[in-house]
Amino acid sequence: MVHRTIYITDFDLQRLNRLIENALDSDPKDREYLDMLQEELDHGKVVPSAEIPKDVITMNSRVLLVDQATGESEELTLVFPEDADISQAKISVLAPIGIAMLGYKVGDAFEWEVPAGKRRLKVKEIIYQPEAAGDYHL
Repeated sequence: MVHRTIYITDFDLQRLNRLIENALDSDPKDREYLDMLQEELDHGKVVPSAEIPKDVITMNSRVLLVDQATGESEELTLVFPEDADISQAKISVLAPIGIAMLGYKVGDAFEWEVPAGKRRLKVKEIIYQPEAAGDYHL
């Protein structure tokens, strides 16, 4: 995996570290994804929630992504695993796309693996970011 610097709030970091610890202790079936998330967090730039740039994908952010190959747009919300619901476009931070999008900014592009190969997406817009709305502890 290519190391990148992501932005992450101090509050999200605490919750994600707790998620990883609890998941590894109880049922390590998602070990590969937990390790990938931990690797991303290890390279993250931690920022106080009140100081995170408004154009960064944080937990519970709703974003508009554009597929670089097809030009199609997709609206997704990055959530914790217990809130994931594909029918509502709520993607778990433990899903490959969730891990990939965490911490990216508007204008950034990222790749993630799908069964047919790699998919390249660009962050077009942050529709809702909790910290920008003053919702620091969702």
